[in-house]
Amino acid sequence: MIVAVTGGTGFIGRHLIARHCSRGDQVRYLTRKQPTGAIAGATAFIGSLSSSPDQLREFARGADVLYHCAAELRDESAMQRTNVLGTAQLLAAATGEIGRWVQLSSTGVYGRQVSGVVDEETLVNPANAYEVSKAMADAIVLDTAGKQGLACVVVRPSNVYGPNMPNQSLLQLIRMIDRRRFFFIGRRGAIVNYVHVENVVDALILCGQTALPGNGRAYIVSDHCGLDEFVHLITTALGKAPPRLRLPERVVRAVATAAGGIPGFPLTPSRIDALTGRAVFCANRIRTELGFRNTISMEAGISDLARRCCAWTDGP
Repeated sequence: MIVAVTGGTGFIGRHLIARHCSRGDQVRYLTRKQPTGAIAGATAFIGSLSSSPDQLREFARGADVLYHCAAELRDESAMQRTNVLGTAQLLAAATGEIGRWVQLSSTGVYGRQVSGVVDEETLVNPANAYEVSKAMADAIVLDTAGKQGLACVVVRPSNVYGPNMPNQSLLQLIRMIDRRRFFFIGRRGAIVNYVHVENVVDALILCGQTALPGNGRAYIVSDHCGLDEFVHLITTALGKAPPRLRLPERVVRAVATAAGGIPGFPLTPSRIDALTGRAVFCANRIRTELGFRNTISMEAGISDLARRCCAWTDGP
């Protein structure tokens, strides 16, 4: 296959490129500058989502599948320009040049979900700037698919984890458990939704080469378990006794609100939401329609990450 990847130097992109290269595919990736450490087996294409139409068309031309993984995650002032306008520009250049477009999105487009089952039929209801920009980018892709017949699919993973992950929130949670500083918040029954990066790569490749039941399909990719079980997996991997302290949610939120102005205070509203939520992101559609299965279980993936995290903390 001929494969084009945006966001190839990012966390998911690097894993995706490595997998395609291991299969013997011809891979090119879009990067703003010549990388200091080249990605083995892949070809860097110097440019960005704001490059000229001719440059973007050259990047996309002849690709059997184009994975659009690039996104601005931190700078809110650049999210519309990169995530929305950049997607539209690349899409215009790629239409008619590629076999299929695979859009890497996020379950964040559904907004804050506190309970119930979230699936692909759930109303898109983004809250923050990043979620809004991703939802708009998805809409542009799906609209183009409908009007111009571009073969496309949207993949929406939940919280992605794995070796070399840039998001520190899960690693911080593991360290808190390791140092016996973790406590549960509110009543039992909280749910966590995570998916290993290799499972996300499996899903992306499956969506890139499998016959789809219809154009413009969206697929959630996720795994979930109870928070108590999740913490138990971590403590078992670390060889520690599980925490037992449980504080009332109302009290913890009041403390977090009062201490909100303290730099570095670990309890933020979003973190409390993550530790008390009861929503399940359902991946039944991709399992049913495409036969997808997570190859790395929550138990295996989280246990491995916890052991790695402990080794990084302790040093040689």
